[in-house]
Amino acid sequence: MSFSLATWNINSVRLREPIVLKLLGEEAPDVLCLQECKSPVDKIPLEGFQALGYTHMVARGQKGYNGVAILSKIPMIEAGAEDFAQLGHARHIAGRLENGVTIHNHYVPAGGDVPDRDVNEKFGQKLDYLTDMRDAFRASAPEKSILVGDLNIAPREDDVWDHKKLLKIVSHTPIEVDHFNQVMEAGDWHDVTRADIPEGLLYSWWSYRAKDWDAADKGRRLDHVWATGDIKAAAHSSRVLRHARGWEKPSDHAPVFATFDL
Repeated sequence: MSFSLATWNINSVRLREPIVLKLLGEEAPDVLCLQECKSPVDKIPLEGFQALGYTHMVARGQKGYNGVAILSKIPMIEAGAEDFAQLGHARHIAGRLENGVTIHNHYVPAGGDVPDRDVNEKFGQKLDYLTDMRDAFRASAPEKSILVGDLNIAPREDDVWDHKKLLKIVSHTPIEVDHFNQVMEAGDWHDVTRADIPEGLLYSWWSYRAKDWDAADKGRRLDHVWATGDIKAAAHSSRVLRHARGWEKPSDHAPVFATFDL
C-alpha cells in the first residue's frame, strides 16, 4: 500500500476552507493533517472535504484556538489524543490506518516571544509539552508510526534564514532544539523530510509581517514529518509546497508532503 501524506498549519480551517479545498483538489494527498484549526470539531466544514473523497476524519477542537484534525481517503480509526503538559488544549490527535500505521498529528505550543520560562509562561509550557512527549515515548516505544505537525521548532542551522541571528529567538534556541532532539531519540523518530532533502535551506513558515514574504525569504522549517525506525525506509518524495504560502488569504505555513510505501 502506497499513500501520500501532507501536514499543514492552516491557521483556521473555517476561514481558509477554500485553500484546503484547493490543496485537496490539486494535490490530492491520501491523508491531510491540519493544525491550528481554531474550530470545535462539529464546526469543521466537512461537506466539501467529503465531496472530494475525504470521508474519514479524527479530530480534537476548541473554539478560536489550537485544534488538530486528520482527513483521510483511506479508512482510519481514532487511536488516541493526549493532553501533554496538561494544558487543556486540543493539540494532539492520532489515527490508525487499515494497514496498521498510526499517524500522530501534533501542534506544539509556539512558546511566546521570550525564551525564558521564568518570565514567559508560554515558553515553559512549550518545554513541558516536549518533555511529556519525550517521556511518553520512553514509556511506550512507538512502532509503525508517523508523527507530523507544526512542532514550532526549526532544529538545524539550514532550517532558518540566519542561524546566528535566530539563536535567541523562540523556535531556534538551543534549549528548544535539545528538547526536540530528546523527543526524536526517545521514540526512535527519524526526520523524513531531511532524509529526502538532506542539504540546503528549507522552510515551511514565513511571517505575515514581511511585505513580500517570497522576496525576503526569512523562513523557518517549523513543520515536520517523522517516521519510526521500523518504517523510515518506506518514506520518500518529500517536498514543501512553497507556492501555497502565496495563495489568496494564505496560512503563514506551507504544506509539507511525503509518500510511504507500506
